[in-house]
Amino acid sequence: MKSPHLIWQDHDWPKMHYDGALIGAEIALTRRAQGIIEGKLAALGFEQRQELTAEAWSQEAVSTAAIEGERLDLQAVRSSVGRRLGVANHGGPNAPRHVDGLLDIMDDAVSHAAAPLSHERLQAWQAALFPTGYSGMSKIRVGAYREHAEPMQIVSGRLGSENIHYEAPPSAQVPAEMNRLLDWFNSRQEPESLAQAALAHLWFETIHPFEDGNGRVGRVVVDLVLARDIGEASRLIRISQRLLEERGEYYKELERAQHSALDVTSWVAWFVAQVRIACEQASVVVDESLVKAKFWFNHRDKELTPRQRKVLNALLDAGPGGFEGGMSTKKYENFTGASRATSSRDLIELEEMKLLRPAGAGRSTRYYLNIEGWGPQ
Repeated sequence: MKSPHLIWQDHDWPKMHYDGALIGAEIALTRRAQGIIEGKLAALGFEQRQELTAEAWSQEAVSTAAIEGERLDLQAVRSSVGRRLGVANHGGPNAPRHVDGLLDIMDDAVSHAAAPLSHERLQAWQAALFPTGYSGMSKIRVGAYREHAEPMQIVSGRLGSENIHYEAPPSAQVPAEMNRLLDWFNSRQEPESLAQAALAHLWFETIHPFEDGNGRVGRVVVDLVLARDIGEASRLIRISQRLLEERGEYYKELERAQHSALDVTSWVAWFVAQVRIACEQASVVVDESLVKAKFWFNHRDKELTPRQRKVLNALLDAGPGGFEGGMSTKKYENFTGASRATSSRDLIELEEMKLLRPAGAGRSTRYYLNIEGWGPQ
C-alpha cells in the first residue's frame, strides 16, 4: 500500500486561505448565472416551478447516491418527491426507507436552511441514510460519530493492492475537530457563501466523521449553504449531478486540497466553477420549460383529445433535438395505441391547427412542433 498523507496534522483549518481576486472573478460569473435562473423562474407559474423542482430534486438524489456507487430507482425517487411536493408522481413504486431518508435530509437542508448546523442535526442526517443500522452487509455506527480504533482511510484499487488517498483524523479527535468546523460554519465568518460551501465541504470530507455516509451528508451541507444563498431556487441547481459528471476530477481536486498547504485556491475555484456550470445547465432546463409554457399559452384555445395532448407534451419534453426523424403516423400509433387511421387523422388535425408542421410527403411525412428553430436539422 502507498503510505497515506495525514493532512489533518498539517493544517490549521480555520486559517485556510485562497486568492480572493481569482476566486472573485469566478464567483461573479456564478452570481450572474444564478440571477439569470431567478429571472427566468419569475416567468413560470407555480405548477411549472414545482414540476421543475421535483425533477431536479429527484435527479440530485439519484446522483449523490451514484457518486458513492449506489444505484437508486429513479421512478421510485420521483414518486416520493412527487408526493412531497404535490405533483404527479409518475406512478412509480414506493421508495425504500433509506431513499426516503436521503430525501428527508435534502429537504431539511433547504426547508430549514437558516437553522444552525449542529452535531445533532448532522448525526440525524447520517442516521436517516441507514435506517436499519447497516451499510450493505456491514453493521455500522449510526446517529453518532465514528469510534473505531482503526484508522479511517479513503482507498481505491483491488484488495491487496489498495492505494490510500487519505487518512482521516483518529476517531478520538473527531468531536473536537467537528466542534471547530461547526463553530466556524455557524459564525459565518466567510463573507462569500459560495466559498463557504466549498470550504465547508472540503473540511467536512477531510474530518470524515462518520463510519459511512460522509459524502452524501457533506453534499447536503452544500445544499444548505446554497439554500441560504438563494432560497428554494437552489433546488434547481443540480450540483451533485454536476459532481457525478466530473466524479474523477471531483475526487482529484478534493485529494489535491487535502494534500496541499493552507492555500486552497485551486479547490475553491474548481468548486465554484462547478456551481456556475450547474446553474447554466439549470438555465437551459428552465428555458425548455418556458418554451413549453409559451406553446400552451399560444394554443390555449385549441380543443385537443387526450391522445393529441400526450403526444404534444412528449414532443415538448424531447426538446428541439428530440424524437429523431420527427413524429410519423407509425410512431403516433405505437405511442398512443390508436389505430393507423386515427393516428393519421389526429396528426392532420394538429397540422391544421398549426400545432405541428409537416416535412416530406406521402408515407415519408414527418411532423415537428411548430416552434421556430425546432425541426429537422
